[in-house]
Amino acid sequence: MDPPRIATGERIYAIGDVHGCFDLLENLISRIRKDDECRSPQRTTIIQVGDVIDRGPRSADVVDLMMRFTGLSKHLVVLKGNHEQVMVDALQGDLGMLNGWLRVGGRETLASWGVPSEVLDQSQRNILKVARKVIPRKTRRWMNNLPLHYQSGDFLFVHAGIRPGVPLARQEADDLLWIADEFLDVPEPHFAVIVHGHTIDEAGPVLHTNRIALDTGAYRTGRLSAVAFEGAEQWVISTTTGTSTALPHITRAVVI
Repeated sequence: MDPPRIATGERIYAIGDVHGCFDLLENLISRIRKDDECRSPQRTTIIQVGDVIDRGPRSADVVDLMMRFTGLSKHLVVLKGNHEQVMVDALQGDLGMLNGWLRVGGRETLASWGVPSEVLDQSQRNILKVARKVIPRKTRRWMNNLPLHYQSGDFLFVHAGIRPGVPLARQEADDLLWIADEFLDVPEPHFAVIVHGHTIDEAGPVLHTNRIALDTGAYRTGRLSAVAFEGAEQWVISTTTGTSTALPHITRAVVI
């Protein structure tokens, strides 16, 4: 059987979950640019697989950078992660979602937009009121409209994974954003090789026959990683190890 391939003429760099780690993102993008410049000219696309916000200290800066880049070029694609969806739902007025968001990194995200710590200890309605003032409407709209997937050749890029056995056209957004073990534990081939984040592997990125896991837990490990694709070849670029052709086996930890 022929190995899976990216679309002819395309080179893709897929970046894992950033989670507000702006310095690591800048470092990784610089490494990607240098790697790309050292190779033959191709149509190069950078795909970030979601969860750009929360947990880390500079979510606002990450979002601003991503918004500017996606506004200038079709060659940067940012996918929606479950953290972006939670933030959107919370700021649309779902107080239950707001409470959950604050527990999984929303406090750090709001602080990065300048919300004072004393406000974060007030009522949910007060937090929501202030958050809507400091986070621009265009930012919320951009986040809400992020795509859920990107396909190239034999690869599908999503945030969390897919519902096994279900065609792409019938996949539900909740699965693409949130699925874990029901996807991770399936060894059989899917309709494409799934490239995803969401599930942390600190030793990764990790190659399986049916999926590639990108999330190396940047906010807690200091290591943000990308996998590059060209033809049937894949290689790793990260903020701590540079470039490697080896993708290790998986041990995982699901952290929303």
